[in-house]
Amino acid sequence: MSVPGDLLYSKDHEWVRVVGSVARIGITDFAQDALGDVVFVQAPDVGSHVGVGDSFSEVESTKSVSDIYAPVTGTVTAVNSDLANDPSLLNSDPYGAGWICEITIAGAIDSSNLLSADEYSALIGA
Repeated sequence: MSVPGDLLYSKDHEWVRVVGSVARIGITDFAQDALGDVVFVQAPDVGSHVGVGDSFSEVESTKSVSDIYAPVTGTVTAVNSDLANDPSLLNSDPYGAGWICEITIAGAIDSSNLLSADEYSALIGA
């Protein structure tokens, strides 16, 4: 399983790349592998406010439907429209072209609910 060292991770298997006050969010390689072939992604609405732990997206695979939870609090400012036509990007490139959305962070990041790459690797037994 790939666990890039420059990202933060949630215990719910989302990754976060923070640049300034914007967090780009997706699901981890571990999560996409557990889901199997992704066939649909319900993106959040641009402009919607999310809090840490809120369900803001759904990913449907050949195995199940899974909620995606916000690892930060803020406002959704962008969604990856490429996923509408090619949801398999979550499988083929989960840390790149398979990102789900960007959230402009409100206030400071609550790092108590986020893991480093080493902590996440230990969580998944990688």
